Amino acid sequence: MKRYTLAAMSLSIVVLACVIPGGATSPVAIPTTDPNALATIIVGTAQVLAAQTVAAAQSSGPTATLIPDMIDASGVPMRLVPAGTFMMGNDNGNDDEKPAHLVDLPDYYIDKYEVTNKQYAACVSGGGCTPPSGTSSYTRPSYYDNSEFDEFPVINVNWNQANAYCFWAGGELPTEAQWEKAAGWNDLEQKKYVYPWGNNFNGSIVNFCDKNCTLDWADKNSDDGFADTSPIMNYPNGVSPYGAYDMGGNVWEWVNDWYSETYYQSSPSSNPLGPDSGEYRVLRGGSWGSGGTDVSVRSAIRTGNVPTNSSDNLGFRCARGISP
Repeated sequence: MKRYTLAAMSLSIVVLACVIPGGATSPVAIPTTDPNALATIIVGTAQVLAAQTVAAAQSSGPTATLIPDMIDASGVPMRLVPAGTFMMGNDNGNDDEKPAHLVDLPDYYIDKYEVTNKQYAACVSGGGCTPPSGTSSYTRPSYYDNSEFDEFPVINVNWNQANAYCFWAGGELPTEAQWEKAAGWNDLEQKKYVYPWGNNFNGSIVNFCDKNCTLDWADKNSDDGFADTSPIMNYPNGVSPYGAYDMGGNVWEWVNDWYSETYYQSSPSSNPLGPDSGEYRVLRGGSWGSGGTDVSVRSAIRTGNVPTNSSDNLGFRCARGISP
């Protein structure tokens, strides 16, 4: 198997959810004094508006324009990935990426950013999550417990912890297919990108092991500005076609599926969910410690790790299906 180095106050809340094609755009102001009610309101409102957005798009025909933003229960922006077929895998990649094959997915939302230290800490405080296995990062003795890094990706969490957070936030870990479509498929051009931003590598718009990285395989010809994790909004020129940040680099991301090196050889063409069981869970996207080359941050790159393992370059983001 291919493996890669895994070196309650009174509030009036404005829920910004979706812009419905052909309709008005209005924030929803909701006064509440109950934090639990607040979370329910945000989720419910977002789900309704999300469903309305999709319905409007379908009734408006193929020229409808979506502005696909939703706020989840924990206040995290999510991006709409409309239903449709995309090309998954890479015939020019590693054996576990072959063969490239068409996959059809329903509409879903995916986090615009990787889950941060601050967001994960809120889940811990709320009793929905257990603390990370460590509070330091590769180069920083104080990381998770340091407000300076609130908007950096949470690390040192295993698959079970990532899964628990997404459940707490009202979502789930993305399937491997959901993750890959959000990472590299361009709906307008109907083509798969090699990297989230396009087909040409640019080491300044992705956090991988560059000249700042102290690992032996560092690419000394590239400079992304960090020797470790970077802030979640740091590379606007490196976003995917759906507007998701850090789909390549920063931290490897846990997804829902069990890993199999040969799964693509027999996977279903409609909404594949991965093998029924396995030893490893899938990781996607590469990290700040990946590389030496651009290969490790390709949109189709995949590997696996034991679901109870955690590391200073493992993180995640969440997804959410759209109920009919």
